[in-house]
Amino acid sequence: MENTSAYGRPADKLVLVVDDDDSVRELIEFIVRNEGFRVEKAADGEEALNKARAVNPDLILLDLMLPKFGGFEILRELQSDENGSIPIVVITGRYIDRSTSDMIKQESNVKDFIEKPVKPHILAALIHKLLKTQPPLKKQGA
Repeated sequence: MENTSAYGRPADKLVLVVDDDDSVRELIEFIVRNEGFRVEKAADGEEALNKARAVNPDLILLDLMLPKFGGFEILRELQSDENGSIPIVVITGRYIDRSTSDMIKQESNVKDFIEKPVKPHILAALIHKLLKTQPPLKKQGA
């Protein structure tokens, strides 16, 4: 048996990207799709909650500053229902002081957070680590 069987395939995993900034959301979506994952998107807090409950993603990439519910409200809402086990990576453009970052990390569903501007290789590596997937092999000349 091969050892790689311990890793899932990115195509089997669904990532929900939540950001109200179209260009940031599109960039993150591009990074996630490029790594082979399926993607759902939401542009505000209300849409994020509805999508999370409808599609039950394997991971949520969540901007904290959103219209119609902020990121903290979404974190708490998702913890209070059957989606409480979905891992969340918080993506924020705001400077976060240590007490705020500690508060975010204490939320049971928050696994990590990344500051904007998002670095594609860091985000990709983090998603694969959290979802226990193998990065796609980049095909040579295909």
